[in-house]
Amino acid sequence: MALNEQTRREERRRIAHLVLDLVKARGTEISYNAALAESGLARSRFEQVFPDYDALFEAVAEIWLAPHLAAMEEVLASDLPPVRKMYEFVRSRFAISRDRFAADPEYFTTICEMGAANFERVRSYVDLADHYMCELIADAQADGYLAGLEIDEALSLINQMVAMYTTPDALVQLGDKLTEAKLARIIDTIFIGLSAESGEGARGVGTLRLAQ
Repeated sequence: MALNEQTRREERRRIAHLVLDLVKARGTEISYNAALAESGLARSRFEQVFPDYDALFEAVAEIWLAPHLAAMEEVLASDLPPVRKMYEFVRSRFAISRDRFAADPEYFTTICEMGAANFERVRSYVDLADHYMCELIADAQADGYLAGLEIDEALSLINQMVAMYTTPDALVQLGDKLTEAKLARIIDTIFIGLSAESGEGARGVGTLRLAQ
């Protein structure tokens, strides 16, 4: 019997939560067949909910990343000034990951490993974050910041500058070396100095020489 849409959504969410619980308990990624075995559903019914592993992983990622999406959208809807808005856009997601890591480092690390192994399956979330960042950049430029830069260029530069705070894996490596105070300084520096007129600075030095 075919599932109605409401039942399918409910089963999808239930099983995705179950998979996350199994990841936490077992410390490893859960295969399609393992999820099927633990779901309590017949294979035919399970396959109506999740026709393949991609659909299963998407449901799990949706639950894990829901707080990040909510945080980004809350910041976007706020009327904060550009510098503070950019800071909160990055900080809010960092805080979620930091708190999760502090609560259970092994579980957090396993989830990060799953994300890295299945990056193409979560690329849409990365693309959405970039889309939101472009909106912030456009708003900042309307207020005179990031002068002369194409939005895509500014996006690439800013992403590289804040990567340690938006890549959850960095917490596994750096832990408490990543702080909100440091992030605030990085965001301030971006808005103070980032523009198309970067001067001669680093690229203006043709050869190395001893300081006099």
